[in-house]
Amino acid sequence: MYYGEIKLYDIANGPGVRVSLFVSGCRNHCRGCFNPETWDFGYGKPFDEEAEGKIIKGMDEKFIKGFTLLGGDPFEPENAVAVLPFVEKLRSLYPDKSFWAYSGYLYEDISAGCQGEAATKLLGLFDILVDGRFVEELKDLHLRFMGSSNQRLVDVKNSAVAGKVVLWDDSVMP
Repeated sequence: MYYGEIKLYDIANGPGVRVSLFVSGCRNHCRGCFNPETWDFGYGKPFDEEAEGKIIKGMDEKFIKGFTLLGGDPFEPENAVAVLPFVEKLRSLYPDKSFWAYSGYLYEDISAGCQGEAATKLLGLFDILVDGRFVEELKDLHLRFMGSSNQRLVDVKNSAVAGKVVLWDDSVMP
């Protein structure tokens, strides 16, 4: 797997200061995408031990509230297979930090296995999934942590328990 960027101090993709990994590869090709270079699965650098170490070191900072995985699309089957063991490791190292992910695919499809078993397992490691394709006609710069009004902030754990999509209540900050 390749990645386009690691941000050690990201304030745009979840609450608080976060470490973010932008993976490469996306088949959605949303018109108006802010990161179209990451559509290419070979864009950027190989995700290797050095990249993993950089993220882990960044997460050690006490002021870091969590980790965000986005792209490209981390729930493309080949990306999910590649990043799953690392996110499992990261989650075990930082159980008290929040984990957010972004995907153009819907929660219902990922959780039902439409993106493959690894993607479904990966989903279960996150607190929040920002789901849905970016729709340029629905772009709204006033939305919190989303680019277009069709997207949702899905509370992954509560959705799994309820058996239906439960939206994030931002008064309870994961």
